[in-house]
Amino acid sequence: MDRSINDTIAALATPPGQGALGIIRVSGPETVSIVNELFRGKDLTVTDSHTIHLGTIRNDDNTIIDEVLISIFKAPNSYTKEDVIEISSHGSSYILQKVLMLLVSKGVRLAKPGEFTQRAYINGRFDLAQAEAVADLIASENASMQQTAMKQMRGGFSDEIKNLREQLVHFASMIELELDFSEEDVEFADRQGLIDLIEKIQILISSLIASFEYGNAIKNGIPTVIAGKPNAGKSTLLNALLNEEKAIVSDIPGTTRDFIEDQIHIDGIAFRFIDTAGIRETEDKVESIGVARTMEKMKNASLVLYLVDLEIESIESIEGQIEELKASSVPFLVIGNKSDIANSELVNWLDGLEESLLISAKKKENLEELRARLKMFIATPTQSDVIVTNARHLQSLQQTEEALERVVHGINSAISNDLVAQDIRTALFHLGEITGEVTTDDLLENIFSKFCIGK
Repeated sequence: MDRSINDTIAALATPPGQGALGIIRVSGPETVSIVNELFRGKDLTVTDSHTIHLGTIRNDDNTIIDEVLISIFKAPNSYTKEDVIEISSHGSSYILQKVLMLLVSKGVRLAKPGEFTQRAYINGRFDLAQAEAVADLIASENASMQQTAMKQMRGGFSDEIKNLREQLVHFASMIELELDFSEEDVEFADRQGLIDLIEKIQILISSLIASFEYGNAIKNGIPTVIAGKPNAGKSTLLNALLNEEKAIVSDIPGTTRDFIEDQIHIDGIAFRFIDTAGIRETEDKVESIGVARTMEKMKNASLVLYLVDLEIESIESIEGQIEELKASSVPFLVIGNKSDIANSELVNWLDGLEESLLISAKKKENLEELRARLKMFIATPTQSDVIVTNARHLQSLQQTEEALERVVHGINSAISNDLVAQDIRTALFHLGEITGEVTTDDLLENIFSKFCIGK
């Protein structure tokens, strides 16, 4: 373990910049004694945990820097399970930097990103999956994100993984025991019982893996491209969905030459709408770049809304593009726009498409139906309350699933016990990666470096 874990660390715990208040968090073995040197008020070395004290922070020459509140949390009853002090001062950038530099002059080290949460994990405050949920909770932008992150931080996902792992550990120990008595040809582990257990675990793991699509949508949003020919009403639709004039609307074809992006939330799911340049042949170099970007965005989208101008377009003019959409792997919805002035022949033809909807973006007609159709593209998990939102967890679950498949195949093929035992160890390893029972310094560095300073 890195010796720096024994340092006393400090960081600004509120966003940088000027504000009414600013909070500096300090954690480590020398927290109380060092802050007490700077604080004029009650002697912090004799105060109780979870108390707040009014006083001043002063320079070595006794000049006052600011009047502050000191919140003290003594080990092990703190976020990091170390002595922790939070200094609440006025939100002046100068004052906060001055206090931080005073702490550094007394031997405190400035914290690295996520170092407070890393210490909480190392000190057993929670496991690795719960620690990652802290970052998700901070980043939550809607109720679904907040609730999912809160469940994970409180151990819902971890409990599920630990339960799976514990069930496997028993059989793993029995097979390991058989290896110790290999010369005596004894069998301690019921092979059929192991297969039954693995099949049960596989069902649960498959359910968790399947939940990732929904969990990823909650966490990162769904990139949704609004595409179509020039003047189909793409920018008007974006503005109507956002309820603001985000994109320029004009009768002149080719107004949108690059993509414009914004998002809305529908029942807790963020849809990241991307308004793109109209698809058409053009000799304008700038517009042609925009069209090329549109095609690229459509390929990489999770959902394409293809707008059709019901007033001027014909069946022949859109058939080719719709066939291309059907041939692609990207889900799509054909939206007939300007339904109030529609070509009846085209309307009847679109009615025959399962993936179609008629609206009027300008008059904001049928937009609620569009929102309802959008929600249908994301399947809500039903098997479990636990939702996987982290790509690292998904990869570990997939690797666990593969290892368990090899275990079942090995038992059915009567391969040697040492190979079966190795595959069970592999499954246990990958499950342990999720909660941090198995980890590396590189993994921890990668995870916690993505946290904000002060958390």
